[in-house]
Amino acid sequence: MKTLKSLISITFFLIVFGVTAQNMQEGFTYLETGKYALAESFFETILKDYPDNKTARLCYGRAIGLNGKAQEANTLFTDLLKDYPNDFEVKLNYGESLLWNNNFSAAKSYYKGIVTEDPKSFAALLGFANTLSNLKEYEDALTYVNKSLEVSPGNPNAMTSKKYIYLGYAYQNQQEQNYDKAEALLTKNLQLFGDDKDTLLNLANLYLIWNKLDSAKTMYNRLAEQPEHKIVALNGLALVEHLDGKEKKALELSTKAYTSLTNNTDKIITQQTTERYAQALIWNKKYKAATTLIDTLNTDYPNENWVLALRATLNIYKSNFKESLSDYNRILVNDSTSFDGNLGKANVLKALGRFDDAYTSAENTLKFYDNQKDATNFINKMNISFTPVLESKASHTFDNGDNKAFAFNTNVAYPLSTKLSLLGNYNYRTTNNTVTDNKANSNNLSIGLSYQLIPNITFKGTAGITSAKAETTDYSQLLTDISFNIKSFKLQTLDIGYKRQIESFNADLLDRELVQNNYYANYNLGTNFNLGWFTQLMHTAQNDGNSRNLLFTSLYYNLLPKPSLKVGVNYQYITFKDQVPTIYFSPEKFNNYEVFVNLIKDEAVAKPTEWFYNLTGAFGYQFIEDDPKQTAYRIQGAFGYKFSQRSLLNVYGTHSNIAAATAAGFTFTEIGLRFKWVFLNKPAFER
Repeated sequence: MKTLKSLISITFFLIVFGVTAQNMQEGFTYLETGKYALAESFFETILKDYPDNKTARLCYGRAIGLNGKAQEANTLFTDLLKDYPNDFEVKLNYGESLLWNNNFSAAKSYYKGIVTEDPKSFAALLGFANTLSNLKEYEDALTYVNKSLEVSPGNPNAMTSKKYIYLGYAYQNQQEQNYDKAEALLTKNLQLFGDDKDTLLNLANLYLIWNKLDSAKTMYNRLAEQPEHKIVALNGLALVEHLDGKEKKALELSTKAYTSLTNNTDKIITQQTTERYAQALIWNKKYKAATTLIDTLNTDYPNENWVLALRATLNIYKSNFKESLSDYNRILVNDSTSFDGNLGKANVLKALGRFDDAYTSAENTLKFYDNQKDATNFINKMNISFTPVLESKASHTFDNGDNKAFAFNTNVAYPLSTKLSLLGNYNYRTTNNTVTDNKANSNNLSIGLSYQLIPNITFKGTAGITSAKAETTDYSQLLTDISFNIKSFKLQTLDIGYKRQIESFNADLLDRELVQNNYYANYNLGTNFNLGWFTQLMHTAQNDGNSRNLLFTSLYYNLLPKPSLKVGVNYQYITFKDQVPTIYFSPEKFNNYEVFVNLIKDEAVAKPTEWFYNLTGAFGYQFIEDDPKQTAYRIQGAFGYKFSQRSLLNVYGTHSNIAAATAAGFTFTEIGLRFKWVFLNKPAFER
């Protein structure tokens, strides 16, 4: 927001007489036309001949003050005030020198006195209004600028002050998230000053923060009607399209602005437009073009923060987080108060798993930008991720083998720090067969912990017991789940683990007390060109002497980012050492091939009071032993509502005829309800 100093015309302070005025007219002209260096030299010469001339001293003080020598001017006016303690003109100049020195508290007290002395002094009223504006006391500032306009209706200096007071007052309300009040103030400014560029830009920015993208677009389109501001408007419109998930449109608009630049374009606008164009290339994953442009900029503007920020952003999109961190650190060496540097660094540190450092960097941002929304949102999201959370599911499953089951499952995660969390799980399942009338139920209870060993390796371990009651036996068994999540290389993750469980799909299997010891590895590979690959390997040793080997691999391509649309192919292979088909599905070899489509609006990116969903359809063929191929299909879906950042609810369902989907190989259906609740208001630990 532009800082208001003083817009008081010097004509209010130039009261001189006769031949003196004529001799000094040249100097007055310099002051009036903003040629302060020439005015300084002129009146310095006058003072050599007339050192006690009050008018020359006043004008010299104004010249040096407006020429950047604020402290010297204040000293000069202090001396004048001693010589002429009752001279109102001297008082006005002294008051203004306090503004030049940013001594607003002293200026407030001083102007209050001279406004009381002469309530009709335009210069005093306007100076007081500007002082109050700088102190962010905007209500009182508006009162006094209006009083100055009563004295001098339509005065351009007072009107300019009024405009910036409204802008400052609106920005203050925006920072306090009083968006309705900010909008009203800016709308009032438009009524007073027409389609003023500064007001339109501030309104557009307010609507962006408020997530009123259509309203922001309207403001930028109004600005675009002014030819001299069209490039600025196009830059804003490109950002709106990006925030609306329309990346191609954003690049189209940004390209139009970028190609409109000429050698005569203002340097700041040229920089902003080039910056937006580079960002639009990154948003559209045109990394080669973005790299070429940024390398050229780095040659032309070496070590400049805006270029370093572009390169850091590019590396974030390419998951080169260490390189990005290096650039953000260089930005902060250049300017420790940099918003891009501090908050950008926070995002990179979070991506690297350095959560405590990420908090520190975000908090540093707020030291320089009080209550800044992006920084506060970042901290709030971090807080939510480290706040105790409960997730419960209730489900009903059935298949065409007459098996039915009802289950309830609850997981609790209770972070004790950014590295350590306590984990708990309770699961109840009751199942029966409507033909054989076999019934069984089980209760599982386990506790454990998750601990980040180093930023790219996290250990997770739980242990507990299951208690089962079946037709012929009651028993208890140990449950264990131990895993390591390893972010081995860029865009790659590896999970390795061991899980001991009881097969509980139906009552017959639960009655057999079938213990499964699963040893598994999951590998996920992402790319910068929308291709992904997931593979799972699992070896299962069972207490009945049988064993199973499983391979699942999925190759997929991201067609759209928002909502996410993926297409891909899956392959699954299963083999059992022993075949016991009368007891459970255990082929010597099983192959399944399918193509799938997946449409997701992720709950993690859904905003409060928004819906989210996940729909998957798959079709293919399965081969059991040497039998003829069978058609295979799978339909999955979830649909939910996010009540707030702390709670959501969704229904989900699965229907499949893939033999591997059930232990018995029957057509299988599951429907359920899921509730997730962050049940404390903040993390349970103090940083």
